[in-house]
Amino acid sequence: MSDKSKLKEKILIVDDSEMNRMILSDMLEDDFEILEAPDGPQGLAILQQMSSEISLVLLDIVMPGMDGFEVLAVMNKNQWIEDVPVIMISAESTPSYVRRAYELGVIDYISRPFDSLVVQRRVLNTIMLYAKQKKLMGLVTEQMYEKEKNTSLMVTILSHIVEFRNGESGLHVLHIQTITELLLKSLIKKTDQYHLSHADINMINMASALHDIGKIAIPSEVLNKPGRFTDEEYKIMKTHSMIGASMLEDLPFHQDEPLVKVAYEICRWHHERYDGRGYPDGLKGEEIPISAQVVSMADVYDALTSERVYKKAFSHETALQMIQEGQCGTFNPLLLECLMDVADSLVEEMKSASLNTKNEKEMRNIAEEIMRYEEMEGSNRTLLYLDQERAKNRFYSSISKEILFEYTVSPSILTLTEWSAEKLGLSEVTLDPLKNETVLESMAQEDIQKLGELLHRTTPEEPEASYVCKTKIDGEVKERRFICRADWSEEEEPVFRGVIGKVEDIVHEDF
Repeated sequence: MSDKSKLKEKILIVDDSEMNRMILSDMLEDDFEILEAPDGPQGLAILQQMSSEISLVLLDIVMPGMDGFEVLAVMNKNQWIEDVPVIMISAESTPSYVRRAYELGVIDYISRPFDSLVVQRRVLNTIMLYAKQKKLMGLVTEQMYEKEKNTSLMVTILSHIVEFRNGESGLHVLHIQTITELLLKSLIKKTDQYHLSHADINMINMASALHDIGKIAIPSEVLNKPGRFTDEEYKIMKTHSMIGASMLEDLPFHQDEPLVKVAYEICRWHHERYDGRGYPDGLKGEEIPISAQVVSMADVYDALTSERVYKKAFSHETALQMIQEGQCGTFNPLLLECLMDVADSLVEEMKSASLNTKNEKEMRNIAEEIMRYEEMEGSNRTLLYLDQERAKNRFYSSISKEILFEYTVSPSILTLTEWSAEKLGLSEVTLDPLKNETVLESMAQEDIQKLGELLHRTTPEEPEASYVCKTKIDGEVKERRFICRADWSEEEEPVFRGVIGKVEDIVHEDF
């Protein structure tokens, strides 16, 4: 197989008719790598092995053994249909067949006999559409990752400000998050009573860092007193839970954000006790939100095992015993079981807790969460976000009076904004642009070749390139600059996939 063929998009044709497969292959093999399956089971076997590599499936309806609808049902069950577009190709054009095909997720429906131009155009359009959607999804995922990362960073900074004022190293916040995460993960293995998802665990874990935010309003002479509190001082100290909750409640924005709501629960009620003897509201049992219950236990364990201005640290074993015996208040029996279940791993996790490792772990958790939720692509929120991104992209392109372009190597396609296409006298989408007369007339063959060589000398680490040459645009020949960013694959040996860029006039200023 040549290097050129390796770069081609793969299309899978599933049809029991050898003649139909041959006709479709002849239409498409110049631009695509063709895979063939004579029946449904073999088509699914290929998909199972290569679904991530296949760009499109051309699927017949009427086949012996397993028909096209059954193939689609399996693709839906395995969620392949979300990533691999399907065009149904069949002589059967009954409305009920067509409707059922669309209901099962096909992106297009082409009736036989085949029209070569129609097949080629629809195949290209479908592959381009899905490629754009994948790029947009990558952008959305990256933006969501950045948002979560920034939110986590701000929460961590704020919580460490409180800890710094409290005269502590900042490890208390990290300890609370570590213990909270371990307890919650143990809890969901024991029961589904609290309906906690992995996203809920991450949110509670992040919000736990704000549990003592109200201490920022406690006088430092009380906060850092080395001895036992007087009754009056203890009353003042106890107000930090209500102060923290009030600070969150008084925010002039984001009151509907789940993180704010969970942080409010934790701030206000993490000193409540299961027997109703806690503060500030004397809640009892399951009246206390599970988020506050877990953080309460984490807070007590870390307080016992850490040195404070008023006490020495207890050992891990002693702390566990004191909590189990109720010396530090009463806790949910299920959480007591969870604490003992994670006791061994808790020691190791606490030893490794540090600002750097925690930040790395936070980022890893966010990335894993994005990967875990494959249904995110189907969520209304993400689809809305995608629509907004598309609308913004179309708007920015429409108002830009610059030649903006995108070129993909396989298949060879030049995509232009509407204004750019009009200026160049081209279609917005041009197949095989290096064979197009208008493109070839716009700049010298030598410059086209040099620009291509320059782009191929870029790397994934340094993808930018700039090239100046004479070009003919809108009938005017003048020097212009190509500003480009190459697109490379993420394989071990990266492959050049294309380029995005713009063409700008060179302004010579007289001094």
